[in-house]
Amino acid sequence: MEGVGSNLKVVESSRRIRYCDGLLRVLGLLLTLVAAILTGADKETKTIPISITKTLPTLHVPVTAKWHYMSAFVYFFVSNAIAFSYAAASLVASMAVRTSKDKTGLVVVILDMAIMGLLLSANGAAIAVGILGQYGNSHVQWRKVCNSFGGFCHQMTAAISLSLVGSLVFFWLVAVALLNLHKKSR
Repeated sequence: MEGVGSNLKVVESSRRIRYCDGLLRVLGLLLTLVAAILTGADKETKTIPISITKTLPTLHVPVTAKWHYMSAFVYFFVSNAIAFSYAAASLVASMAVRTSKDKTGLVVVILDMAIMGLLLSANGAAIAVGILGQYGNSHVQWRKVCNSFGGFCHQMTAAISLSLVGSLVFFWLVAVALLNLHKKSR
């Protein structure tokens, strides 16, 4: 009778881990998808007054801020698109792993770590450019732009925030896999 109760706990624990894994993969998929969409749709045009001299009239020049003008934002967009694609593929793969006994699970965990690293590096690059946009840099005469393009900056901030949460989701996927491995080793 004791063997039956312990097997029941293992099955329940295994089901909880698979449920948690699936839920985290769907969450990672959605977060990186929305971050990529917000970034890809981020564009704002403003008319900026420019005075050359006091005697000449002020020029009103339309200026557009787009995400693909900065390489860090392009890297951010592509990284989130890759993470979304991987999350979709790994969701299918993790469902297939449930029934197979091969080393696919190990490959998925290693790729989860790689995607987490990719997202964290892209978030760091985008945050660095965002801080320059928000505050500028007086030492190299880079002026702040978020006071003129507030909508652009707010939308990019939302995308970066979602992507950071997506990075944490991939971290938790790795943590759940390690906990599962630790439980199996006992």
